[in-house]
Amino acid sequence: MKTMTCRQFGGPCDVAHTGKTADNVINAQDKHLKEAVKAGDETHVPAREEMKGRWRKPWAALGWYRDMKKTFAELPEDGAVNA
Repeated sequence: MKTMTCRQFGGPCDVAHTGKTADNVINAQDKHLKEAVKAGDETHVPAREEMKGRWRKPWAALGWYRDMKKTFAELPEDGAVNA
């Protein structure tokens, strides 16, 4: 399991998303953005709009997706001790 924050995805806060795969945390971020905006959190609107744009244009967003997968892959496992 690895953890990425909303801020690591380009969002405005430090809400943590934990998952076994990059896709798990990307989907958790998407859900977080939807819920935050629906609750009236204006600070999440720009990140939500960017995420919606990526889902609408998957080929154009492939670079972002690859970057997030690489970032996730480079993270230590949760609970791992960095030497």
